[in-house]
Amino acid sequence: MPDSVTESPVRPAPSLARRRRAPLLLGPAFVAAIAYVDPGNVAANLTAGARYGYLLLWVLVVANAMAVLVQYQSAKLGLVTGESLPGVLGRRMRRGPRLAFWMQAELVAAATDIAEVVGGAIALQLLFGVPLPVGGLIVGVVSILLLATQNRYGQRRFELIVVALLAVISVGFLAGLFVSPPSARGILSGLVPHFDGTDSVLLAASMLGATVMPHAIYVHSALVRDRHGRASGPALARLLRATRWDVGAALVVAGIVNIGLLLLAASGLRDVSGTDSIPGAYDAIVAALGIGIGIAFAVGLLASGLASTSVGAYAGATIMEGLIHRRIPLLVRRVVTLIPAIVLLALGADATWTLVLSQVVLSFGIPFAVIPLVRLTRSHAVMGPHRNGPWLHATLLLVVTLVVALNLTLIALLIWG
Repeated sequence: MPDSVTESPVRPAPSLARRRRAPLLLGPAFVAAIAYVDPGNVAANLTAGARYGYLLLWVLVVANAMAVLVQYQSAKLGLVTGESLPGVLGRRMRRGPRLAFWMQAELVAAATDIAEVVGGAIALQLLFGVPLPVGGLIVGVVSILLLATQNRYGQRRFELIVVALLAVISVGFLAGLFVSPPSARGILSGLVPHFDGTDSVLLAASMLGATVMPHAIYVHSALVRDRHGRASGPALARLLRATRWDVGAALVVAGIVNIGLLLLAASGLRDVSGTDSIPGAYDAIVAALGIGIGIAFAVGLLASGLASTSVGAYAGATIMEGLIHRRIPLLVRRVVTLIPAIVLLALGADATWTLVLSQVVLSFGIPFAVIPLVRLTRSHAVMGPHRNGPWLHATLLLVVTLVVALNLTLIALLIWG
């Protein structure tokens, strides 16, 4: 990237200048990481911890490691090609398959949006007693204001707001662990892969869908494209290095938050009646850990809903623009996609299970995002000298295999279990 500062008689040494610019290259991964700490994660991880204790901890560890690999590939594709993943696919697919692919991607985006709005509405009800449909509407309005910030002040300002919300989420969701620390023996036992019946597999798929998020894969390539454009030569090498740090740091934070949620439920909410729902978990947190921790949790949930629904709208616009070449203003799209969530809340659908099932839908959408990404990043025609080597490609194929195998197992258990 060219330096925006005018020439001066005394310039910093090149290495020092690079170090000073490096933090300015960070940010897109932290926006994408919001998708990994959205209300769907809260519901899936709290439910898993409350029902099964530390049993499914290994799912989060594996899923987060997979997420680091996948999100970097998405960002790398955006930097090398100057296009989003949906945009690259839109150029290479025939009209029929392209429209079918767009429909499934939109379904995934819709499921994501429902989870985020419902989660924010639950938080407002916990904090202020706001009815769920009204809370969903408030979340939608605030998300419109956040998107307006991006439209008016640019992506960097939007990123800073989202990072601030991520900090609130982290504090809100992890505060309880300092009051009710988890068992070291329980943590070690939870790192051994195993299940306990059909319902635990369903929750594992939900946790996977909430951790490796299809819409985050689509949007990350667009975020780096919109921030950096297409680069080449030394500039591209510098951006790729910075992006590795960006992805690693962002997803470490997201992974700690996800694991912390499960550990909180496993250590403080196990076998407590009603803790398989977010309101029930909130009541149990307040009873066991105090009103302060309960409020921190609810504030974290609210920040999660507000930030993630804005990022979800960004992802949906990216999907539509890339695959069907239609551009709808973000604010218009935000209004339209808000309707299903408000309708579900008005009809009295169980909020927590709506969140969990939305994550299962996301889990089924993962292969449609990951498989093309793996193929494209191995292609010399697309990536040139930056295509993935055989060992990295083999690792990514293993990731795809694990995701598809878990989803097939889930289908079999739902049908015949």
